[in-house]
Amino acid sequence: MQSNSSPSDAVSPTCEAQFVRIAETRREPLHFYLDGRKVSALQGDTLLTAVLMQQRRVRDSEFSGAPRAGFCLIGACQDCWMRTEDGKRLRACSTLVTAGLRVLTRIEPATAPAKSHSGDAQ
Repeated sequence: MQSNSSPSDAVSPTCEAQFVRIAETRREPLHFYLDGRKVSALQGDTLLTAVLMQQRRVRDSEFSGAPRAGFCLIGACQDCWMRTEDGKRLRACSTLVTAGLRVLTRIEPATAPAKSHSGDAQ
């Protein structure tokens, strides 16, 4: 049987949402930025809810690169840590999303500054 999806659809974080909102739909909307994309949430949503309304994962593990979507949802397991674009760590399950918040699901590894091999003594 032929599939209509490409292999890249299986790993794309935006292919479908993990959560579907079925209640509390009348709260005020707001916008935040997820990996540079402007997306919507509702006032009172946790960051975890807001992100999983957009995609299937909260972040990629900094150790294995595997997708993570939170585990305990009460702030105990540390599986939902995210970073803002300026590097601040946020626990997605207990942080309320705010208008204009800019968060990342992937942290690019830091690169070491290039070493100078000029041979000049100082």
